[in-house]
Amino acid sequence: MAFDLSNLLVIAISSSALFDTRKEHEIYIQNGVDEYVKYQIDNENNILSPGTAFPLIEAMLRLNKLTENNQIVEVVILSQNEPEASLRIMNSVENHNLSITRAVFTGGENVAKYLKSYNVSLFLSRNETDVKDAIEIGIAAGLLYDPPDKIETEINQLRIAFDGDAVIFSDEAEKIYQEKGLEAFVEHERANAEKPLPEGPFAPFLKIISKIQNDHKAREQGGIPPIRTAIVTARNSPAHKRAILTLRAWGIKVNETFFLGGISKDQILKEFRPHIFFDDQEVHAKPASALVPSARVPVKKVKKQDKNQLAIPLFENYSATNKQNE
Repeated sequence: MAFDLSNLLVIAISSSALFDTRKEHEIYIQNGVDEYVKYQIDNENNILSPGTAFPLIEAMLRLNKLTENNQIVEVVILSQNEPEASLRIMNSVENHNLSITRAVFTGGENVAKYLKSYNVSLFLSRNETDVKDAIEIGIAAGLLYDPPDKIETEINQLRIAFDGDAVIFSDEAEKIYQEKGLEAFVEHERANAEKPLPEGPFAPFLKIISKIQNDHKAREQGGIPPIRTAIVTARNSPAHKRAILTLRAWGIKVNETFFLGGISKDQILKEFRPHIFFDDQEVHAKPASALVPSARVPVKKVKKQDKNQLAIPLFENYSATNKQNE
């Protein structure tokens, strides 16, 4: 009987997002694929250091300990690496005691076309083309920055921070701000405060995380809740109201919200200490990446035929169901 992924939260991650392969990538850029493969084979027993998303993956996999018999999370390595060079990656997975057994190595081919085959809800990569392609087919995806020099995260609690517009919510309101200015944005949000915002690319993923939180919070009474979420947004009053009512309409409760109104996000995130922060704007994501693991979320291209299309069906039990630098 085939292994069923439909009831799991599946995360796909590139090898360069999971491990720090910046040195190896430079070898590929400067000397080509053959020298890169040779270097990886010669060093396949030298374990790779953790990359930007490593703490997040560790924390996600720990969610499987919340139940004795029922798996919650599955992590799949989805990489443009050459298969011949893959042994070093899998050796590093084993050495770091990560419960990852499934992997795809495409030898330079685009990986996004395989995401739906694995029922992926979140894709993390260092390859911008792959991330954009994932967003275009309706899968939450983040382009990871270099890891901060020092990562301080909660060991026993998964922490994720999200921007609001163009990440959790659609970019509908943000476009009004960009095209018509702050005053028009405020008036639009005031007039539409009771109307839920359309879903952004990460709404389905947040719904899954929220459902897992609700299912397991009772087990942690008197202890540390297994998950903590935050929305860190440039919105402030009166535009905050629509965001709150939208989350309420979706049945989502986040643990912390920060309506910053133009205040820098990086110092707030430093104190929240997320395993990862998702934002669509470089001006916010880049400074944050120096302090906490961060990813930029590309904006999906608007097409007439799919402007009302939902991002991606959620997995059944938790909802209404550049080559080597991948």
